[in-house]
Amino acid sequence: MRSYEMIREIFNSCSGNQMRDVFFSEVETDDPEALARSYAVGKDVEFTRTDRPDGGMVFDFITDGIRQRITLS
Repeated sequence: MRSYEMIREIFNSCSGNQMRDVFFSEVETDDPEALARSYAVGKDVEFTRTDRPDGGMVFDFITDGIRQRITLS
């Protein structure tokens, strides 16, 4: 198991509102992508992964029209 700092952002889809919900936590996992996919629940899901040079990972996904991002470092 490896420990990560996780930042989960839920972007507001209302026009003119750029605020977002941001949650910070520490997680332990052997499979970071499976952890991120566990938050990407819905009928219509778009999911992308970006590996950062510092070893961190960014998972961007849209689930049923709601945009979210999980950053693990």
